Amino acid sequence: MHTHHHGHSHAHAHSSPGDRSGTARALSIALGLTVAYGVVQIVTGIWFNSLALIADAVHNVSDGAAIALALAAVWAAGLPARGARTFGWRRAEILAALVNGLALVVISIGIFIEAFRRYGDPPQVAGGGVLIVGLVGIVANGIPVIVMLRASTGDDLNLRGAMIHAATDVLGSAGAALSGLIVLTTGWKQADAVIGALIGLVVLVSSWGLIRESLRILMEVAPGDCDPSVIGQAMADRPGVKEVHDLHIWTITSGFPALSAHVIAEPGADHDRILHELEALVQTRFRIPHTTLQIDRDHSELVQLRPRAEGGIRRTAPLGTGDADER
Repeated sequence: MHTHHHGHSHAHAHSSPGDRSGTARALSIALGLTVAYGVVQIVTGIWFNSLALIADAVHNVSDGAAIALALAAVWAAGLPARGARTFGWRRAEILAALVNGLALVVISIGIFIEAFRRYGDPPQVAGGGVLIVGLVGIVANGIPVIVMLRASTGDDLNLRGAMIHAATDVLGSAGAALSGLIVLTTGWKQADAVIGALIGLVVLVSSWGLIRESLRILMEVAPGDCDPSVIGQAMADRPGVKEVHDLHIWTITSGFPALSAHVIAEPGADHDRILHELEALVQTRFRIPHTTLQIDRDHSELVQLRPRAEGGIRRTAPLGTGDADER
């Protein structure tokens, strides 16, 4: 008869995802300013017959919806975990970021189509009016960007998505002002369509990073600053550790990476010590706050009953050097 002992550890340093009250306040301010100015732009864009202004106006209004979605996601992410939702609604922020990224793509395509149509048949554009509204827009759209930038912690993908929407509005307003200036000073009516298309290009490019990062999290790819092979080897090189396998690293929501692993201990090793040292290693050196570790003794003598796990990471650094010497 063989005894079978497991050591389990669940470490939670929940400083991330952190307090979202500042994010919610910033998004609320940005929402009010963005929607108000978007409505003004739609009215003036139609009045002055400017595609650049209308394109920026539609983008502004859609950004209001994007910010509202981001705000709703912040609220949902704060709901407590219960029932089958063991992580609560934290992934709502990532879904909102993905929807916002896809919305940017749709908006840019619509702008391209209208720009192509207007370039071949340019309407009369009131350059002076477009210039004035565009300059006002730089200020009006810049305020929400500043508010969200001050609330940003750098790792909130949901807030980043809303901020990209608002930042492209600033560029859009600058583009509208430029088109108005060109039409006013040169009379080149196609400038409005060209600037409108350039705004669409900026919107399209800005969507790529947001979509890519959202999909990485939803597909549970390891965070970009976490190399599983490096982390696994550092764990395997600790004193008393023979092998690390079933290593998984993923992101639950922005700024909330997690790790789980199965660790084979050397015969006679202190499992509690190994647990605490590995937790400290992962949390301090690799900044992963949520860890779930299982420590087991070596079952090589039972190989005929249960095959060894494939892909395990074994010690490479000799005792007394490198990570193995850290205490």
